[in-house]
Amino acid sequence: MPADSGQLVRLDAPTTARESRKSLFGLDTESLATLLAELGEPAFRSRQLAEAIYRQHITEIDAISTFPAILRRRLADSGWEIGRPRIAQIFRSIDGTERYLVECRNGNNLPAMKTVVPETVETVWMPEGDGGETGDESDTEETQTLGAPFFRRSSLDERISREPQPASSSRTKSWSRATICVSSQIGCAVNCQFCLTAKLGLAAAAANLTAGEIAGQVVSVMDRHKVEVGRDRLNLVFMGMGEPFLNYASFMAAVRLLVREVGLSPRRMTVSTSGIVPGIEQFAQEPPDLRPKLAISLNAPNDAVRSTVMPINRKWPIASLMDAVRRIPLRPHERITFEYVLLSGVTDRPEHAQEVARLVRRANLPAKVNLIAWNPGPGIPYAIPTPESVESFKAALAAEGIPVYLRQPRGRDIYAACGQLKRTVEA
Repeated sequence: MPADSGQLVRLDAPTTARESRKSLFGLDTESLATLLAELGEPAFRSRQLAEAIYRQHITEIDAISTFPAILRRRLADSGWEIGRPRIAQIFRSIDGTERYLVECRNGNNLPAMKTVVPETVETVWMPEGDGGETGDESDTEETQTLGAPFFRRSSLDERISREPQPASSSRTKSWSRATICVSSQIGCAVNCQFCLTAKLGLAAAAANLTAGEIAGQVVSVMDRHKVEVGRDRLNLVFMGMGEPFLNYASFMAAVRLLVREVGLSPRRMTVSTSGIVPGIEQFAQEPPDLRPKLAISLNAPNDAVRSTVMPINRKWPIASLMDAVRRIPLRPHERITFEYVLLSGVTDRPEHAQEVARLVRRANLPAKVNLIAWNPGPGIPYAIPTPESVESFKAALAAEGIPVYLRQPRGRDIYAACGQLKRTVEA
């Protein structure tokens, strides 16, 4: 195992890309109907195919029992495969969190290449969540996570397995709810100074994930943990690698797949943006039955500090950000979430809490603040705030009448916590 925790994973030797292979995963029922009609098949076959891919989690065409063998063979001969993104590597935390390297771009999106090394993105499974959903329309429990522990490191054997293992069956689940953190890009171009993902930058030619690659992370993790739609309490947060609103079309197409085909509720989905104002304005036009909740990565009390830690603020300062957010027609009981990373001595001072309280009140929105004690990473020149400063900041906001919650750091020992995703091979 390499000693450098920043080294990217090389999952396998380069593999020969079958240039003609095309992925069914990522196509909705209507698109599948068009495809099957070209093969002379009736419309009901598209519903069977969508059910197999998105509800039954079938990953091989030959396993679709509702299709006659001749149709399965015709699909394969026409160059089609299910093509769901594959979990290639798993890291396990002492707290039960799992971080996955999920393969994308296995040749289907790179037809000009004779050989490819699969790209990977990171996806995180958090049993019992991290408290981020508390206090909004998806969770009426007003409990707060206080004094969240800083988890010790575990041994390598506890944390990593090169070959994915079956998760517990639905009859022996050890969790009552869970959260999946989803990536939208390979790397990130926003360059927040406190975030490890920013160190990856963005490979412009291949950075944006497709709708199938985004939704595929969710379905692959659901399949691993035997999540039962309609029975298990599952939240999705689009807060992994990348800025979702810089890959807006694919992000929203993935949401539509997850809602219409997989059967998940948008009320249990949250998308986080660093403050891409045109994306927020477009998001405001989405129908409520397909729109996730919105979280704004505020992370600073004023423009001067925010421009230092988040350079994107120089293009879209706080005032323009708030103006855009106010245009979103919120559902009953829905709140805008302001995410706020506490950096010791930089954003966690008592006067900063007062400024944040004023900002939230002036926004004149149903809102809450999620506090995040900064999660450290190599080469990032910040410090973790003290537990006392975190509690003081939280108490100051609460005293001003601001609903405030503390997100628990999950998977910090395996670089799975907020701001730590960097495709590392060891923690």
